[in-house]
Amino acid sequence: MTAPAATAALPRRRLLGYGVGSVGTGVFSAVPGLLLLYYLTDVLGVSAAIAGAVLVVPKAWDVVLNPIVGAASDREAVRTGRRTRLLLIGGVTLPFLFAAMFAVPVDSPGFGAGWAAVTFLLAASAFACFQVPYVALPAEISDEQSERGRAMAWRVVCLTVGILVAGGLAPALSKSAGGGRAGYALMGAVIGIAMGAAMITSALANRWIPSTPGPRPLGLAAALRAARGNRPFFALLGGYVSHTLAVAIMLAGAPYIATYRLDDYGLTSAMFVCMVGPSAVAVPLWRKLSVRYGVVPCYVTALTMFAVTGFASYPAISAESRPGVLALAALTGVCYAAVQLFPLSLLPETVHADKGRTGQAQAGAFTGLWTAAETGALALGPGVFALVLAVSSFRSSDLDEPVRQTGTALTGLTAGFSIVPALLFLLAVPLLLAYRRLAAAHRPTEEAQPHAV
Repeated sequence: MTAPAATAALPRRRLLGYGVGSVGTGVFSAVPGLLLLYYLTDVLGVSAAIAGAVLVVPKAWDVVLNPIVGAASDREAVRTGRRTRLLLIGGVTLPFLFAAMFAVPVDSPGFGAGWAAVTFLLAASAFACFQVPYVALPAEISDEQSERGRAMAWRVVCLTVGILVAGGLAPALSKSAGGGRAGYALMGAVIGIAMGAAMITSALANRWIPSTPGPRPLGLAAALRAARGNRPFFALLGGYVSHTLAVAIMLAGAPYIATYRLDDYGLTSAMFVCMVGPSAVAVPLWRKLSVRYGVVPCYVTALTMFAVTGFASYPAISAESRPGVLALAALTGVCYAAVQLFPLSLLPETVHADKGRTGQAQAGAFTGLWTAAETGALALGPGVFALVLAVSSFRSSDLDEPVRQTGTALTGLTAGFSIVPALLFLLAVPLLLAYRRLAAAHRPTEEAQPHAV
């Protein structure tokens, strides 16, 4: 089956139909990472160590689940020529499970921890049903590399909008209803409805995209064997995981910086808006720069800028300078646009180029691995920050009995938000340089197209 506009420019309505799904994925990627750890430690009174386990352990299941969903998505594509069924399953079920995560019915730290663990595991599983086939679609949306690049640019802009709206609105919603369990329950319901609407709309809008992964459906083991030889993919994935973990740590730390360093939980929304807001404006700029100078050089530049900003945040936060912290957050937003755009632009090209090696364009197998690693990094981020809190003697509390943190705890949460992510951004740089070298060997015919790498 051939795409209706495989070699022609994709109309904007189809680009928007694909991109709007990222409004939903952005919400789920941002809100639990931003608020769930704080909800557990400072609303429910769960200890930092237990709260960290609640966020990390359920996600270990998703690291296993996502490749399974990827293989299932490829099998569905071979049978039906579409990936719509899994997209709808995820889009319909996730909003209810997301709302349940922030609606603990009993005022008990132990029960709250267990409730959050179970509902988070189920919600993340529903998210995998949408996210894995959704990430596979760009490799199939057009035969033209330039059109796939346009689709990814639209996706990243929509992703930024979703993250911005959710991250800016969610803390404000919870605070508007008192900031306790009732406030978070309201936030979960409202944000869940918005997320589900975006995902279902995208699933229905993308039914036109033909999926032809190969002449026969592969089982999970065969699909993973097919993916194993794509060395550029794994180098790219390594760099992506490193900086995704860094961003996840920063998201988890933002409410703590606002509350304990800047003395105003309400600044969580302001920090988030400053961090993500510039991204939407910066995406077209980064895309133009990448066409001129190459994707990987621009990608590495953004990672280095991100690291420098992280190191600079430590003294600004320690001095409790609100203008300084917000200004640095805005600069990270410019970098954030690049680290979202570039890996998502390179992924479909890496998958698409692999068809010549294997004869099987198993996009689901690659995106299953990709989203599994992404899920693990997003879950591990709050866990790493929780570990920093536990090691630095952070004291959990609830709204009725607030506590003052020790100097050690304040130093720990500041370093966890700034220094630790900065080091992870730098770690991603050599992995991206390795990707460029491997991609050149893997796809020598693309040397005449420097913008591709």
